[in-house]
Amino acid sequence: MARRKSRGGFGGARGLNPNNLMKQVQQMQEEMARLQAQAELEEYTVSAGGGMVEVVITGGLEVRSITLKPEVVDPEDVEMLQDLIVAAVNEAIQTAQGKVNEKMSALTGGLGIPGL
Repeated sequence: MARRKSRGGFGGARGLNPNNLMKQVQQMQEEMARLQAQAELEEYTVSAGGGMVEVVITGGLEVRSITLKPEVVDPEDVEMLQDLIVAAVNEAIQTAQGKVNEKMSALTGGLGIPGL
């Protein structure tokens, strides 16, 4: 009875070349890094309070600016202004994260890799 030599790799699965697979994984990692860097530079503008407060944020979650309409600045109601700013910043963060996640999902879509 002749013994078969093990080919190693992926359990002897036919058609899978470990070198090609590693090259593809490396290319995907490079593309993900490029997309991440690009996404971090993109800016997103979000407003709250019917446009009374506007926040510009990057995909890297850096707040670039906060703009207030003069009529929202009421010395008698500072608390409302604070709430509007918090709402706008939180919405901007969610928007930026969502856009970055969309871009990453487009790259990794269909792979079923958790966390990507």
